[in-house]
Amino acid sequence: MEPGMEELMPRLLPVEDCDLSEDFDPTVPPRTPQEYLKRVQIEAARCPDVVVAQIDPKKLRKKQTVNISISGCQPAPEGYAPTLKWQQQQVANFSAIRQPKSEDEEGWKKFCLGERAYSEIDALSDNENLGIDYLKVGFPPLLSIVSRMSQATVTSVLEYLTSWFGEKKFTPELGRWLYALLACLEKPLLPEAHSLIRQLARRCSEVRVLEENKNEEQISALNLIICLVSRYFDQRDLADEPS
Repeated sequence: MEPGMEELMPRLLPVEDCDLSEDFDPTVPPRTPQEYLKRVQIEAARCPDVVVAQIDPKKLRKKQTVNISISGCQPAPEGYAPTLKWQQQQVANFSAIRQPKSEDEEGWKKFCLGERAYSEIDALSDNENLGIDYLKVGFPPLLSIVSRMSQATVTSVLEYLTSWFGEKKFTPELGRWLYALLACLEKPLLPEAHSLIRQLARRCSEVRVLEENKNEEQISALNLIICLVSRYFDQRDLADEPS
C-alpha cells in the first residue's frame, strides 16, 4: 500500500514488515503466522487503488420495467360513484373514531351507544340513504378499535358504560361493548376493574329480574355477562346456581 493511502486508510492491526526466508513461496498455504501476514500484505499490494465495474448498458436497459403513473384513481363504474354527502358522512364517522380520550366520559358513551340511545331518541330522520350512520347508532366494538385501547382506557370505558347502565335499560349495543371490554381485561384484575365487574354483574341480575316481557335474547345476554364475571374472572359468589 502506498504511503498516501496508508494515511487515509490506516491498518486496523498495524503489523511490521515480515522478515521471511528466501525460499518463501506465496502459492503454498502459510505455515506460520508470519507467512500468513506476509501473504496478506502481498495480496493487498496487488489490489488496484480504484476498481471500476464493467456494466453493459444494453443489458441494464432491458431489465428496467418501472412504470410511473401521475394520473389519479380510476373513476368508479357508472352508477356506483359515491355522493359527496356520503363521503363527508364517512369522513365524519372515521374522525369520530379518533376523538374520544380516555377521560371523556360523555364522548365514549355517545361513541359506543350512539346519539340515539344516549339522547333516548326513538328515531332520527334520514333525507338520503347514507348507509349506517354510526354517530347515531354507535360504533360497534371492532377489533381495530378495541385492540388499540390501553388497559386504563378499557377500564375507564367499562366504568362509563356500567354507570350509564345503572340508570338506563339494557340494549344490544351496550351488550356488545360490555362483552368486548371484558374480553380486553387482563388478569389479574386491577382493584378498580375488580370492583367494576362486580357492580356490572349485580346490575345485570337486577335488570334480569325486572325484565317484564322476559325477552329470551336479552336475558341470555345478561346471563352471559354474569357468567363471565363470576366464573371467568373468579367472582364465584356472584355465579348463578346450576338449574
